[in-house]
Amino acid sequence: MKLYTSAASPFARKVIVAALELGLGDQLVLETAGVSPVGSNPALAAHNPLGKIPTLLLEDGRALFDSRVIVDFLDSLTARRLVPADGPERWAILTEQALADGLMDAALLARYESALRPPEFLWKDWLEGQMTKIHRGLDHLETAPRNTGPDVTLADIAVACVLGYLDYRFADEDWRSSRPRLAAFYAEFSSRPSWLASRPDA
Repeated sequence: MKLYTSAASPFARKVIVAALELGLGDQLVLETAGVSPVGSNPALAAHNPLGKIPTLLLEDGRALFDSRVIVDFLDSLTARRLVPADGPERWAILTEQALADGLMDAALLARYESALRPPEFLWKDWLEGQMTKIHRGLDHLETAPRNTGPDVTLADIAVACVLGYLDYRFADEDWRSSRPRLAAFYAEFSSRPSWLASRPDA
């Protein structure tokens, strides 16, 4: 299976960490694909009309996207489940993943606004609005239990990816000082082999 990815993408990292936690890392061939909200990557767009990463190309030629669909597919391949097949815990984990994904979206939009938009067109209120979503979401995640043991869930992986992206692209954001539980979780999660292997500079 070929995974179109980018080292900087938190969504691609979520897929890679999930694959490694499921023992499927050796089944993925990583293909770096340069993408931009104002550009096009024809090779990627041939498989995903949105031209976005991550995109998973299966051996039979089918393409799966986005990260939630890809992780759900990977989760179906092994007995070790990152999300239970049914029951209340399934919906709780999927809801937390949706929150984490929303925070990643907000962080990417803030990054695009500050790094890609011409300075004379920068929309300060838009940027502050995205950061407000991030702060509010992190405050909510601070109240939820986290897991760093052998049975981490997809929610734990997604939350770690949000925090990792904030450290990577928003190093001046002090999200730790007012959120000690998230800080402790991330410090532990960061030592996992799947996390170390998926670092942007790995």
